[in-house]
Amino acid sequence: MKHTNQRRLVASMIAGTLLVAACGGSGGSDGESGADSTETPSADSGPVDTPARTQETGPATTATDDAPTTEDTESAGGGLDDVAAATIQITAQGTFSDPEFGATEGSGAGSGFIIDEAGIAVTNNHVVAGAGLLQVLVPGEDAPRNAQILGVSECSDLAVIDIEGDGFPTLDWYDGELQPGLDIYLAGYPLGDPEYTLTRGIVSKVSAGGETQWASVDSVLEHDAPGQPGNSGGPVVTADGDVVGIHYAGGGTGTNTEQYFAIDAEEARGIVSTLSAGSDVESLGINGQTVTSDDGSVYGLWVAGVTSGSPADSLELQPGDIVTRLEGVSIGADGTMADYCDVLRTHDSSDALAVEVLRYSTEEVLSGEFNGSPLETSFSFAEELDETSLEEGDADSGTAAYEYVVVTDATGLLTVSIPTAWSDIDGAAEQTDSGEAPTIRASTDLEAYQTTWNVPGIYFAASGELGSADPNVLLDSFAPPDCTSTGREDYADAVFTGLFEAFEDCGGTGTQVLNVVAFPTDAAYAVVVSVQVVTDADLEAVDTILRTFNTTEG
Repeated sequence: MKHTNQRRLVASMIAGTLLVAACGGSGGSDGESGADSTETPSADSGPVDTPARTQETGPATTATDDAPTTEDTESAGGGLDDVAAATIQITAQGTFSDPEFGATEGSGAGSGFIIDEAGIAVTNNHVVAGAGLLQVLVPGEDAPRNAQILGVSECSDLAVIDIEGDGFPTLDWYDGELQPGLDIYLAGYPLGDPEYTLTRGIVSKVSAGGETQWASVDSVLEHDAPGQPGNSGGPVVTADGDVVGIHYAGGGTGTNTEQYFAIDAEEARGIVSTLSAGSDVESLGINGQTVTSDDGSVYGLWVAGVTSGSPADSLELQPGDIVTRLEGVSIGADGTMADYCDVLRTHDSSDALAVEVLRYSTEEVLSGEFNGSPLETSFSFAEELDETSLEEGDADSGTAAYEYVVVTDATGLLTVSIPTAWSDIDGAAEQTDSGEAPTIRASTDLEAYQTTWNVPGIYFAASGELGSADPNVLLDSFAPPDCTSTGREDYADAVFTGLFEAFEDCGGTGTQVLNVVAFPTDAAYAVVVSVQVVTDADLEAVDTILRTFNTTEG
């Protein structure tokens, strides 16, 4: 993650709407929008037909349609009676932060099912993670029982809890071969209603895509047994009462509003065994979802809640924070948790993981490490450049905020977010003594950018032959003429290290230039980024560029 102008960036995000496909700790939608649901992204801001969470906030009295009749249940044998006895309602209370409504203290309700007489039960991570108080309503009992979380998996959206007491009825896993058309039932407690509900359907697909805004599952079951908010964590079972999957999402967008999704029991069983033993899997202690700003320039993992004692808690991550980069990888660029989870799957849960965070509450950008150095305020290039104000009357003095677009060079090796107004773009490679170097040049007017100080623009290039070069020598070669240097300082982010140099009074105007020369950890290549700043709006562009520039090699 590159540095971000915290003041302007946070203000612009607060003023705009964060696009989300699933509510945070306060619940979500499952084919129907409730009062607590948030806006679903359009197709160009995330995957088409993105599922929606099925956790519900607060009680409701609406019944679920399409429940099987008494005759249907009896014809299926006693298995469904066993399902009713072992399916539980879970209420998680605590303080959660929602991208639209902010921090709230309340409760969310989901479902689960018991797999061990000692009270071991399975549900979704997003139902229980970050809860301060967990209570379970067992069928046939009037008062709820307390429960403890044994283990969670953020990426698989699974959790195992231990209900107070023992001697409970249980469900078994399905061992047969799954095929489309298999008759199944979805059990649970939708809409926060304490009355048990059962709906009927078939398995539509045995290996549907499982990437969502709050989980990353390689493949999931797609089925058409109707579910609603509150069904999260409930079992999807055969007529004999065997569990084929754990319900975790509903259609919610596009053409899939009548299809629902469950984590395959075959994939879940191994993870559940680890969680039952008290170990987390692919987790840092975050209950969250990916979000995107209106203009697409900012995206990341919104933290709805933090689990006490977790790496996220030790880092002092807070509800409402946005994790924008982890181990040098941008989080949520595709609208899903895929990148976040791929990083976790590449490392051990105890490894030090570099992270950058956007914090709304204090309007700042922080960097640190999970299992390592604490969060500290990051440096902002734009704020440093802003200390030298632009002269009145120079070029265009407009200060309107930019919208942004991601661009790549002709080779596909370079990527960066630039203002849409900088539409004069050249992505052709630059000729060097030993070949070609991938390059991006962009401005409102490239010719004027290259010959005058009157328009803003960017030059971004990478070179393998310069991987062993002295950064001071490189900065010397890129120093702009007729400008006054304000000095050189060390540059470092989660991917690159090197030097940067700022210039002012270019050509006798108020125009400023920032040059960065940096290298990845293995010094396999060098990158050069130069941004010309003419207006206050360009100051915002500086930090967006330095936050997003990257190479497919890094």
